Amino acid sequence: MEFINFGGMKNFAVILSGCGVYDGAEIHESVLTLLAIDKAGARYQCFAPDIPQHHVLNHVTGMEMSEKRNVLVESARIARGNIKPLSVFSPAGYDALILPGGFGAAKNLCDWAVKGDNCRVNPDVEKAIKAMFEAGKPIGAMCIAPVILAKLFQSTNLTTGNDPGSQKFIEKMGNQYTRTTHGEVVIDKARKLLTTPCYMLDASITQIATGTQNLVKEMMEMLNHA
Repeated sequence: MEFINFGGMKNFAVILSGCGVYDGAEIHESVLTLLAIDKAGARYQCFAPDIPQHHVLNHVTGMEMSEKRNVLVESARIARGNIKPLSVFSPAGYDALILPGGFGAAKNLCDWAVKGDNCRVNPDVEKAIKAMFEAGKPIGAMCIAPVILAKLFQSTNLTTGNDPGSQKFIEKMGNQYTRTTHGEVVIDKARKLLTTPCYMLDASITQIATGTQNLVKEMMEMLNHA
């Protein structure tokens, strides 16, 4: 069922990739993104692909576990159950799209963490991003999630902070890389793509809050001046 906006508020779609920094969505980035959207006077709806996780890691030891988990089910923990499978996403109901980071963005939303230059983006993720792009609506990505944009687009300007590995990939895919520090947002105004480093840097939770707030602020300004 498509979201219907009766009050003129801006509507953000947020794509999650599980629950937990090492195998899913980064929880601080995800929750602080939702808070920033709410504080900006907008609404949000969480989505996630209904697929198995790449793997499950013990977040105490960092060791891989034998159990299996589902990306949509795990993402529902962050969304407090208010989540939809990404397969039903329609750009018509939303003004902007945001992808928090966490290794799930590079393992579940795409497989960059495993295949590097030869990575592929999940079909539902690619469809949602390209649909918003073609509709001329802002797309924000934080932490490692900009590698997804790098795979889907060329000749754009992106950041993951100052990480050499992702910088090399972003540039190899035909994009410009801008080195950034805490809270900075790189904006490709022509393509309406916005990125910020968050936990790709050695950051405190306060610095993550600043990054997510600044990203949402810039996206709101873009929407209000469209």
